[in-house]
Amino acid sequence: MDSSIIVSIITGVLTLIGVIITNSESNRKIEHRLEVSQAITDTKLENLTQEVRKQTDLSIKIPVLEQRMNNVEEVIRNLKDDGK
Repeated sequence: MDSSIIVSIITGVLTLIGVIITNSESNRKIEHRLEVSQAITDTKLENLTQEVRKQTDLSIKIPVLEQRMNNVEEVIRNLKDDGK
């Protein structure tokens, strides 16, 4: 075999190995970034879920408190009327 063919084959194989290593490292970095991004998204989603639960609790409690306040106001009115 001619030496230039052997050199070309060796060069091609080494180039291929270099490309494979570079792609592997690049994929690893991308996967790490995606994992970090997913963790951040999960944390934000959990925080938003907690906020929604708080809002829901308030939306349930406010009408109950309004009704109680109306009852207290009615009692006060009745006491004022009785005191006259």
